[in-house]
Amino acid sequence: MKEKLMMAWTKMMFPVKNERGAQSLEWLGIAALLILVLGILSTALSGEKESIGKLVTKIVTKIDGMVGGD
Repeated sequence: MKEKLMMAWTKMMFPVKNERGAQSLEWLGIAALLILVLGILSTALSGEKESIGKLVTKIVTKIDGMVGGD
């Protein structure tokens, strides 16, 4: 009986402990998404150096307002 319980426990817990591959895929997905967003931003803002500064200022101002800055 004890052996069967141990085998059942092992079979049940093995897939849970094998998360290394899933975690690697998540990080790969995040990196791909970041590269995609940066590519879209650089394409949209190419040749407009002045507007990049304005865009960053607007974003920081909005975040500051949401967080409760002065």
